[in-house]
Order: sequence, then structure tokens, then C-alpha cells
Amino acid sequence: MGKVLYKSKMGLLLLLLLIGQAACSSPSAEVAAQEVQEPSETFTQRRVIVGADSLVRGRLLDRNDSVLVATGTLHLLKLPRKPPLDTTALAKLLGWGPTTIRQRIANALPYDNAPAGYPVNLRLTAAEAARVRKARKQWPTLVLTTQVGRRYTANAGAAVLGYPATEAQAFFRQAQRTKRGRFYKLRNGGVEGYYNGLLTGRVGYLHPLIDSVGNVRGSWATDTTFRQGQDLHLTIDTKLQAYAEQLMGNRKGYLVALDPKTGEILAYVSGPVYDPATLTAPDQAKVRSEMLYDENKPLLNRPAMLANPPGSVFKLVNAAVALQLGAITPTTGFKCDQTLIKCVHHHPVPGSLTVGLKYSCNPYFYQVMRNLMQRVPDSLVADTVAARHANLAEWRRYVRSFGLDSVLGVDIPREAPGFLPTPAYYDKARKTRNWTYRSIYSLSVGQGEINMTGLQMANMTAIIANRGWYYPPHLVRGIGDNGPLPRFTQKRYTLIDSAHFAALLPGMLGAMQRGGTAETSSLADVGIAVAGKTGTVENGGDDDNDHAAFVGFAPADNPKIVVAVYLENAGFGATAAAPCAVMVMEKHLRGYIAPKRKRWEARVKHRARNGY
Repeated sequence: MGKVLYKSKMGLLLLLLLIGQAACSSPSAEVAAQEVQEPSETFTQRRVIVGADSLVRGRLLDRNDSVLVATGTLHLLKLPRKPPLDTTALAKLLGWGPTTIRQRIANALPYDNAPAGYPVNLRLTAAEAARVRKARKQWPTLVLTTQVGRRYTANAGAAVLGYPATEAQAFFRQAQRTKRGRFYKLRNGGVEGYYNGLLTGRVGYLHPLIDSVGNVRGSWATDTTFRQGQDLHLTIDTKLQAYAEQLMGNRKGYLVALDPKTGEILAYVSGPVYDPATLTAPDQAKVRSEMLYDENKPLLNRPAMLANPPGSVFKLVNAAVALQLGAITPTTGFKCDQTLIKCVHHHPVPGSLTVGLKYSCNPYFYQVMRNLMQRVPDSLVADTVAARHANLAEWRRYVRSFGLDSVLGVDIPREAPGFLPTPAYYDKARKTRNWTYRSIYSLSVGQGEINMTGLQMANMTAIIANRGWYYPPHLVRGIGDNGPLPRFTQKRYTLIDSAHFAALLPGMLGAMQRGGTAETSSLADVGIAVAGKTGTVENGGDDDNDHAAFVGFAPADNPKIVVAVYLENAGFGATAAAPCAVMVMEKHLRGYIAPKRKRWEARVKHRARNGY
């Protein structure tokens, strides 16, 4: 009986196994298996460029919408490499004089005594190019070509406009050969370099996924939209810029003029000045080579990249901080004690801050800064060393709120931060913590370890004009149809109360009045009250003159223009820098220079042309 039961169970299991195998081998199961094994449809990834033929680099326009730089056709005349070349006849064809053509050819050669047949390309105007085309039969050896490049409509503003790096490769190679590129940091490129991406624009890219019959089946990557190159509307006034460059000429230095209410830079001059087309023009190789070797360093973008001791113009900052911290009041007086520090001006006893500023009395401001450094906080009564360290750190904190010892963020590459000393700096430099005020007193007159750029000096003056606030200086007021970069519309404040800036104004007005350090630069005869401060900066050299500085704004009661001028080795700020500044102010506010100053203007321009 047990054996029968066992056999029946085994038979049942065998029957179930056969049924399962039949189910797995059914026609429907075979069809499903075939569907899984079929290969999936293939797609093709494509990349489509949009707008490549219509992309044009944006233009540079001044604040009055005059075009300064645009992309256009350049006409190049390639001279025959085998002599002889009748330069007299060629000059007649082009409408040039014999001296002009010789100079143009010489400027196109990279160095003197270049071998005969060295390739020369001369830039021509459209009218000159047309003359060459008409005379093809008479001049079969001349080759006229065209190319697309940047065209400069003005010969001013080189330090502002800059250049596209793609068009300056020949210049970079020259700089590399002369080993001066790193010194000059030549790739700063002005606004052309800073806003290169916006000026260039971008092509668009589509990424369609195409099936086997050519239908679009989605995208295989994110598409990007086409964006035309944007025009830049600069803050620069071209006429004021050109005029300021005439006053600077071949002298070393800078001039920065800006609107204190907006931070817009009206004129930005780095001297010696040069034509902005020089660095990219194919026929200016010799001129570029000379500039690279020039001991006056014309390629150095001085207002942004060169930080110098500011001299006596810094007395304005020290006075404001001293007022804020209670070290002095507007009525505080000191003796003109020349045993402390030399004073080059003969003047009445400075019985107040106004008198001290009017005559720029060095002993007065020596004692102002001494009061600041020798204050003893209640918590540190027993430790004067700690008090000096704390006071210097507090002074530096207030001074830094003027935008010093840091970059202002101006829209030009390679801006230098300048420098303000710290207590730790003096501990290391003096090799002791026990340094005294006497070892750092040069801070009181803006010398020693303090360094400021031209942009910082102009911005410092704008802060005083605004009674304590500023917008960061900038060179572009509009990008396409939009405004400037957002950071240039954010108002910033110092740590000084507005009342203390107001206390500086009488002294700055006094400096421009009879007996003041800049009395000869007054514009009172045309009804303009100028508030200013002169500076003469010792440079430490026995053979060279001191540097001349001046800062000021006008009209004093409603400032519309701030000007900072710094002329290297030019002597006194009152006689060298102040005249340049006030003439720029007058030009901006009135449009012309009064007859009374025409002789003075001619003398300044003469000095500028001759570089002294």
C-alpha cells in the first residue's frame, strides 16, 4: 500500500513538471522573448551653430554716444619687397608728403636698419585705397588687401580703451622678445579686455537628437542662445579726455576726473600718452618697440596700477579721522614748530584746522597725528605700547573705509590695492614692539609707507565732496540697453560723520584763495569756487625733482567734477599739478578756458609736449 502511494506522488510531480515545460514553450512566450531581443532604435547626436555669420563685436561709445571704437574694414597696402621703390611718386599717389611716407615706412619696421625687402604693410583710409585701385596698371607691384579689425575714431584714451588680445599678438611677441611684458602687465587691455566676453558676444548651439528617418527626437544636451556683441557706453567725455591728454603730454603721471555724484569717470589719463591704435596697428612696430624700451614707461597704466605716497593731500584724511576720534576739533591750534618737521610755507600761526589746511602746515599735521597715536584708552592706561598699537589699528580701520589698502573694483584689469601699514608691519620693520610715534610720523604728511593709486586719490576726494559716501569709480555707464554693472550703483559709506567732512571745506577753499598754497589756480574770476589741496611728494632722489600732486572739486557748494593730478618729478603741487586740475574743471563746467588763462594754458601744453 505504501509503495502505491509513493508511486502516485511521484507521478503527480512528473505531471506538474511537464505542464510547466509546455507553458514555457508556448507560442506567446516565444513571441515575448523575440521582442526583448530585438535591437533598440539608434539616434544621431548633432550640433548646430546659430548666428556665426552675424556675430559682430560691440562698439565703444563715449558718454555723448560718439563712437570711439568699432569693428570695420582695414585697408592695408603691402609694399614690394624688391627695391627700388619710388617713394616720392607713391607719396603723391596717396596724397602724403615726402616726409610723411618715409616716417610711415620707418614706423612699420620693427627696428632701425631693417634689411631691404622687409615686409611692410601701411594702413590706408578708404579714399587712399580707392586711389591705389585706380592706379593698378601704373603700380603692378603694390598689393592692396582688406581685413576686419578694430578701428579707432579718436586718438585719445589709450589707457581706457585698451585692445582685444586677439589683435595684439604681434605686440605681445615684441614684448616677450624685449622681456618687458611681465613688468608692464601688458594684457590689461583696458575696457576691451575687461568686458571682452560682453563685447564679443556668443554664437548659439542647438543639440538635436535625430532618429533614423530624420525626425528630431529631443535634445542630447542643453541648448545655448545666440547673443550679439554688446555696445559699451563709456563714462568718458571724449573732448575732455583729449584736452586732459594735451595737458599731460609726454610727462609721467596721471589725471583722473570723475562725477562725485555717480562715480562715473569723465577723464582718465596716464602719461606719457599715446595713440590707442598703436598697440594693434600693423604699421606701428617701431613705435611699439620704442615704447617698450622707454624709461618713462608709457605702457604702464598709472591711475590703476601704480601706487605712490600721496603727500600732503592725505592731510585731509588724517584730519577727518582725527575729528571723528576726538583727537582734535575744528578750532584746535598748534604752533608751526619746525623742530618737529620742516615746513616749506611761510604763514601765520595755524590756530585752527582751517588755517592748517590753507597753508598746508606740516608741523600742524604732525601734531594732529601725534594726538591720534598717543591717545590712551581707559582700558590701557598703564601700557603705552599697547595703546600705540591699538591707536594705529583704529586709525587704519577708519582710513580703509575710504577705499584705501584695497581695490575699488573699477572696471579695468589689474587694479592695485595700495598700502596702509599695520602695527605688525612696524613691529617687523622696526624689529621691536616698542617703536614710537617719532619713527612713523611721516604718515602725518602722507609719506613713508602709505601708497595710493590715482583712482583712490580721486575717490578719496569724491568722498569729501559728498560728505562721506561714494559710488565705486567706473568707466562703463551702460551695457547694451542696460545700465552699468550692479556693483557700481551701490552707495558706500565711510566711518566718518558728514559734519567732520564739512569741517574740511573752509580750509580747502582757503587753499585756493589769497595766501593759500594754490592761490594762483583760483577760478573765482569766472565765478567758480574750487575746493582743493596741494601736495608735494619727496621721492628720495637727489637728482630728480619732487612729485607734484593736487586734488579738488568744483563748484565747492554743489560738486560736479572731482580731479586728482599727480606729476612725477614736476616739483611743487601748487605750480605744476594744480593748474592742470583747475583747467580741466573749467573746461568741463564752462566748455572753454577764459582768456585770462590762455597764456597759462599755452605754457602748460608746451611743457607737456616737451615732457617736463
